[in-house]
Amino acid sequence: MKIGIFAGSFDPITRGHEDVVLKAMPLFDEIIIAIGENFDKKSSFSLEDRKRWISNTFADYPKVKVISYERLTVDVCKKLNIGYIIRGLRNTLDFEYESLMAEANKRLNPDVDTVFFLSAPNLRFISSTLVRDVLKNGGDVSDFVPKNSGFYEK
Repeated sequence: MKIGIFAGSFDPITRGHEDVVLKAMPLFDEIIIAIGENFDKKSSFSLEDRKRWISNTFADYPKVKVISYERLTVDVCKKLNIGYIIRGLRNTLDFEYESLMAEANKRLNPDVDTVFFLSAPNLRFISSTLVRDVLKNGGDVSDFVPKNSGFYEK
């Protein structure tokens, strides 16, 4: 079984995240969206909310599962027998960072490969940071988060 893991903070999930998962879906038997809990970074939204929004977004896709984790992504891969890390690329800065992470992950766990997906051009500007900043300033983020996520039902 070919399993991919898409790990991140998803604070909150964006249409860019959704796009990456939908592009990866035909290549994998199962996709695990893994919410990393980084204790050095204060999340803006609770883990429960983030899990719910992701689950709602992919409710019609039974091959998508949602988990949370605390350790290295490659440790989760080893524990769950996952062979692929899924990453999205918006720009060259993402590529530089993600290619270095892919190399580090390969050294930490040689059985794991990283697969990159380019974000759709109309979504490349969207990030969780942008969503949080727009929200903090009273703006409308409805075009930036998945429509069926339930984000507005907080």
